[in-house]
Amino acid sequence: MKKDLPENIVEDVAMSVVLMGETPEVKSWTVYLVNLKNVDITNVLVSSKGYGEKDGKPVKTSVLRHFLGDIKAQSFSGVEAIDPEVFGLTNEYWLSYYINGTIYDKKFIFLPESIVDENLIRIPLVNKPGVMIR
Repeated sequence: MKKDLPENIVEDVAMSVVLMGETPEVKSWTVYLVNLKNVDITNVLVSSKGYGEKDGKPVKTSVLRHFLGDIKAQSFSGVEAIDPEVFGLTNEYWLSYYINGTIYDKKFIFLPESIVDENLIRIPLVNKPGVMIR
C-alpha cells in the first residue's frame, strides 16, 4: 500500500525557467533542473505538461518525457525549451531520480502568469535570470 512506502523528501533540487536571451522581438526560455545537492543524482526523468484555459476554452499540451541521465552534484541540466505562449497555462514538471538506489520524486508546478519579469531572480549555478521552484 502507498502508506507503507517511505516518504523520501526531495530537497536541494529545483526546476527553473531561465531567460536564455532576448531580442526586441522575442525572448528565448529554457527549463533547467538544478541539483543544489552535494551528491550526484542518477537516472533522472522529468515529465512535463501544460494545462489550463485560453480564450475561455480548455487547453492541454502533450505530455513530454525527458531522460536526463545522471546529474553531478552542484550542477544543472537543460530539460526543454519553453514557448512563452504557454506561460498563461499551468506548467507541471514531475521529477524522479535516485540517490544510492533510493527513488525520490516531486511535482513542480509553475502557475499561470508566474513566469513574469517581476518574479525573475538570478538562478544559482546557471547564473542567468529566471523563475525557480525548490
